[in-house]
Amino acid sequence: MTGFDDPAFYGARWASVYDDRYGGLDPEPAVDFLAELAGRERALELAIGTGRIALPLARRGVVVEGVDASEAMVERLRAKPGGESIPVTIGDMAAVGVSGPFRLVYLVANTLFGLLSQARQAECFHNVAPVLEPDGVFVIECFVPDLTRFDRGQRVQTLAVTEDSATFELSRHDAGQQRVTTQVVTLDGDGVHLRPVALRYSWPGELDSMARQAGLRLADRYGGWDRRSFDSTSGQHISVYWRASRRPSSSPARGVHR
Repeated sequence: MTGFDDPAFYGARWASVYDDRYGGLDPEPAVDFLAELAGRERALELAIGTGRIALPLARRGVVVEGVDASEAMVERLRAKPGGESIPVTIGDMAAVGVSGPFRLVYLVANTLFGLLSQARQAECFHNVAPVLEPDGVFVIECFVPDLTRFDRGQRVQTLAVTEDSATFELSRHDAGQQRVTTQVVTLDGDGVHLRPVALRYSWPGELDSMARQAGLRLADRYGGWDRRSFDSTSGQHISVYWRASRRPSSSPARGVHR
């Protein structure tokens, strides 16, 4: 595989700047939410990256493991305090590729949409289900698609302007494929820097259908890590899926929050 279809492509292009761009995001709301579900049992982060969530979660006493296709990303994780102690399998997150059982499997920051077809996203659900404990849960954080962001299938946005640099984002939207292809371009004294990314978005109901086909059921859907209600104005969702054979006894699930 080459380009966007290579699971390691994103990490190869973004690892060197990932923490600079996203390291300022507060991980604690997500860590609070995930730690309550995991207790001190095993948890698996798919696309663990540089450890923004995994490291503080491990400091809470959760036994965290990870999967990531990018050795460059995992090298960044390893260089951080505590990073060497987290087992990470290098591989395709859709294949999962590790042995369970896990109380918790999770995907954050829209990473599921990095799988660029419905079939690949469904594959991830199918491979997560067998590694969950009978009372285990699969948690995903995804944006709710907002197609009004695009004008005639495209979008240009200025991200930053300084005295000696400018960063802007160029995106194309393919409605038929539900796919957004983006270049984040920085111009500075060293030249032009390109950071490409592609996403295949899914609607919440589409994700629920993939889950059902994998033997999982939606337990809760929130509008944020703080468990605010999910409704028609929500820009993101935190969705909690449980094994259909048994509802998690330790889950804070109280029905779907819509």
